[in-house]
Parts: sequence; structure tokens; C-alpha cells
Amino acid sequence: MEIFGRSRRQLAFAYALIMGLFMVLIILIMHLAMNWSMFSEQAQELTDAANGVAETQIFYLKNPNAAVDENRYYRSVNDRLFFYIFNEDKQLLRFDRASFRLEQFVLGVIENWSIEDGTVETFQHTNETGQLSTVMMISKKIVAENTVQTLYVGKDVTALYSGLRKATYAQVVLGFIALLIVSAIGYYMAGRAIIPLKEAYDKQKQFAADASHELRTPLAVLMASAELLLADPSITNPFLRQVLEDLKSEVKKMTNLVSDLLMVARSDNNALKVKIQRVDLSEILKQVVRTMVPIAEKKNIRLVGENLQKIIINADEQKIKQLAIILVDNAIKYTPENGSVVVSLENFNLERAVFAVMDSGIGIAPEDLDKVFERFYRVDKARSREMGGNGLGLAIASEIVKIHEGKISVASKLGEGTKFTVELKVNLKK
Repeated sequence: MEIFGRSRRQLAFAYALIMGLFMVLIILIMHLAMNWSMFSEQAQELTDAANGVAETQIFYLKNPNAAVDENRYYRSVNDRLFFYIFNEDKQLLRFDRASFRLEQFVLGVIENWSIEDGTVETFQHTNETGQLSTVMMISKKIVAENTVQTLYVGKDVTALYSGLRKATYAQVVLGFIALLIVSAIGYYMAGRAIIPLKEAYDKQKQFAADASHELRTPLAVLMASAELLLADPSITNPFLRQVLEDLKSEVKKMTNLVSDLLMVARSDNNALKVKIQRVDLSEILKQVVRTMVPIAEKKNIRLVGENLQKIIINADEQKIKQLAIILVDNAIKYTPENGSVVVSLENFNLERAVFAVMDSGIGIAPEDLDKVFERFYRVDKARSREMGGNGLGLAIASEIVKIHEGKISVASKLGEGTKFTVELKVNLKK
């Protein structure tokens, strides 16, 4: 059944969604962890290099005549490291230049430097070819012999960050593949989990069908017996005759309920047979209106048909008549006295025929609109019991529309009325 297929898809989707969120969280945490680890390591290397260069520069300032090995400016042989030393007048004193493609960018960063000494910061730059470069830099004040200088040390970490991005992309791709696999497994497992429920549901459907079928005969006997007794002129006691009338009424309700249950059970088992033939939809609607007028008049309700011009469609005449009766009967039930019910043909073309049943009744609350076609669902349960409703009418109407490959919809406002619209396929195949 569609309900189990829908439930299976919903379970699989919920499982995939949870696993997807979990994978996104894991990938995000891994990315942040790798980024933190890489940044911490490179920041420590820059700090150590800055300290080494600063110590050498201080030694040089204190001993201007001493021979200084330029290689001592670095404790590392990493050729991606660079430094620049400026005096208070922004004059460049010493340097180990950044690469040619980065130097202008680095000097621009230094010119606008406003970061606290000892703080490592990351800068990114995209050149005219669209290539992204990443640089980490740190500044340090050098104070010696009444001289203040500023040291800037940096490192080109483009390759490291590029590797991090590629690793993250790889994780995303692998995560997506894993999610597809997990979704397939979830769909399979959801199907396995639903099997016992489906088997139990199938047994219930079969029981409902069997019980409904078996109850029809005794109910028919009870109805015939009640009518026979009511026709007996020897029964003149008003109390007994009232008991028989009540019995007949309740048997009639039970007969209708059993018939509805049997139809629902057959539709569940795909055993609901339809006899497709060419019929005039307008004539069916006119006949339903004529049949239901006496019922409407008892409540002083105006029941009319409008725009019922001849429309030939392929359909099961009895099922379409039952559909129209359900909708009109439902409209009459929930329309107060002096109200109105209108049955009309609204649209017709070579593919679709549309008719509507509109009333001026109590209306349906917005939260109930998507539930009115559910079995045994009644918007006003107390009033439905009083009116003999069992909550199956609109569910059966929906099934009839479904087997005709059509659509049924409802629009309503509380206190203003309700409109059911049915769209039927004109050339339904036999």
C-alpha cells in the first residue's frame, strides 16, 4: 500500500537526514581541528623565527663592528620564511625577501599593520590570474641601545592551506558517497522493519473484508424482519412500533457502515472493480440533486444544480453517483437550516472534467483540512454521531476519485462554508 511505501520513504529520509547532519558535523570538526593544528604549528614556527631574528638584530645593534653571519637570521632553513626590519622612520634596514609574486602584497600588509606584537595573523591574496595565496605573519618590537625597530616575519603557507582544502573536499565527497550508501541501507532496513506491520495490516484488512461480507446477510435478515413486523397490522402498541422503528434505523446504519467497510477493504486489496463506460456526468449530477432534494428540504436547505450542461466522460456510473451522493450528503449534514448547497460543473476540456459541491455550512478549521479524507476522521465527532456519520464517507470519495485517476480537493473557511472540487479524467481507459 501507498501508506507503507510513504512510511518507508519517510523513515529512510529521516535516517539519511540524521546521518547527513552527523557527517557534516564530523567533517566540520575535523576541518576545524586540522586547521587549528596547522595554524598552531606554523604560528609556533613563526614565533621562534621572529625571536631568533630579533636576538640576532639586538646583538648586531649592540655590537655594530662585530662580524655577523647572515645565516644566523634564521634558525630554520625553510625557504618559505621571510622577514623585514624597519626603523622608526619606516626605512627598510634588513630583509630576507618574500617570493616575487607575494612581495608587493606582503609590503602592503606591513604598511597597514595594526596587529598587536606577538600575534600571528593569516592573510589571503588572489592575484590577477585567480590564484589564491595564503601568508602567515607576526610582528615584534626590537629595542636596543635607544633604538626601536620593528621586525615582521612571515611564511608562505599556500601549499598547506591548499592541502587542507583538498583534504576537506575529499572528506565531503567521501561523506556524500557514504551518505548514499547509508541511505540505501536505511531504505532497505526500513522496508524490513515495516514487513511485520504490513503483514498485520493485511490480516486486519482481510478480517474487515470477511467480517463485513459475513455481516451483510444477518443484517439483511434483521431489516426484513423489522419491516415485516412493522407491516403486521396486529402490532398496534405504540411502544412496540417505536422499538421496531428504532431497530430498523439502527440496522440501516449498521448496513451502511458494513457496506462502507467492505468497499474500503476491497480498495485496500485492489479488488474494487469498476465498470468503465461512456456516461453523461451532468445527468448523474442532476439525478443526485433530485434524489437529495427531499433530504435537504427537511432542513429548509436550498439544493440546486448549476451549469449542468452535457459532458460525456469514461467512468463507472454507479461509483461517480456514489461519489456525488457522499459529497452532497456531507454538505447537507453540515449546513444549518435556511442554508444552501450548490452542485455545479466548473470546467471541461478534452482531458479533464471538473465539478464542485459548495455549501454555506459551518466550514472546516484550517488544521483539519488535510485530514478530512482520512478514514474514521470526523471534524466534529459529537455532531457526526448525531447525524449518523462514521468517518468513512470522504475516505471512500477519495478512493473513488483515485481509481478514476482524478483529483479531489477541499477549500473551506469557518462559518462561511466548504467547497469540494473533483477533477475527473475524461478519456479513462477501460
